[in-house]
Amino acid sequence: MTSRNPWIDQAKALACLVIIGHHLAFYGPMADVVWPAASALMEGLFEYGRMAVQVFLVLGGYLAAAALAPQGVPRVSEPLPLLGKRFARLALPYCAALVVTIFINEGVRELGFVHASVSDAPTWDQVLAHLLLVQSIGGWESLSAGVWYVAIDFQLYALCALWFWASLRFSGRTLRGAGGSATVPTLAQIGIVTLACVSLWWWNLNSDLDPWALYFVGAYALGMMAWWAAHSRSALERSAWVAAMLACGAVALALEWRTRIALAWVVALVLATAGAVRWPAAWRNARWAPLVWMGQRSYSIFLIHFAVCLLVNAVWHALWPSGIAINALGLAVAVAASIAAGALLYRWVESRQASWLRLIGWQAGVLGMGALAIKGLL
Repeated sequence: MTSRNPWIDQAKALACLVIIGHHLAFYGPMADVVWPAASALMEGLFEYGRMAVQVFLVLGGYLAAAALAPQGVPRVSEPLPLLGKRFARLALPYCAALVVTIFINEGVRELGFVHASVSDAPTWDQVLAHLLLVQSIGGWESLSAGVWYVAIDFQLYALCALWFWASLRFSGRTLRGAGGSATVPTLAQIGIVTLACVSLWWWNLNSDLDPWALYFVGAYALGMMAWWAAHSRSALERSAWVAAMLACGAVALALEWRTRIALAWVVALVLATAGAVRWPAAWRNARWAPLVWMGQRSYSIFLIHFAVCLLVNAVWHALWPSGIAINALGLAVAVAASIAAGALLYRWVESRQASWLRLIGWQAGVLGMGALAIKGLL
């Protein structure tokens, strides 16, 4: 896509805020103090806040379809350079955030902050696993909350890009012939629909698969289907895509109700149909600049927020271990500081051109910070 969609940015911002709230509620101790005075809010964030990840999964698939096969015919001629570029783009701010997280984690632990959110000193294999995005697959403890999503995002993108490349070979298309639009579902699209159904009807029912893309590809594929529905050339074609999405999701929820899947299904259906609705002009043009701004930086905010929240929790617990009002203020400070730190990470790392040289530099930074933590020098 050549331009950003402000509605998508605003959705990312809201989902990001919910995830920050979830981690604050989950990893106290400020939330523990505030909980009696705001039990409904805290319980909601604790139990359901993590489901905001489904919004990112669906939006990720939606934008991946826009980049890889906007009209259903893949643009993937050489998958390895594409995957290398994707890895570098994801890993650059991820590694920068890991440097900060390791430093803060070791610092607060050495200063006496005792809490379940504080990790033990890392090990060499744990640090290397994080650099390769295989920490969840190998069962290593995460160095930061939410970093599993980065690994899953790369797996999902790689899975779909490789399928698109393979579908071109299977169908005998050349790249020159892949630039048009499809009048019927292409082999690439049929494969994505199949992935959605198999994942939602089978793989997603087995929680042992959650380190793998197969567990999450149902929501991601629904996002892709939503793109093709929203950008169909006719109302009949759009209706066919929406019908396929309805059937896929309805069967999945009939097999076993999963609120997270219901949320992904609804988000995908909204994306698929919103463009066909004649919204009032005031709604259609509604933009809240702070949300749009935050949505553009949501990935960096997501990466860095745990370290910031850990630091604020440690400081507040040392200075004000009790008091509902002051700890509620601490929660607000943690959210604001996470957004500010994410903006800095976006400005100095994510928004700059990705290159392997820069990535190697940040990976070396993670190894260096990890070495200091392992040797107890932080």
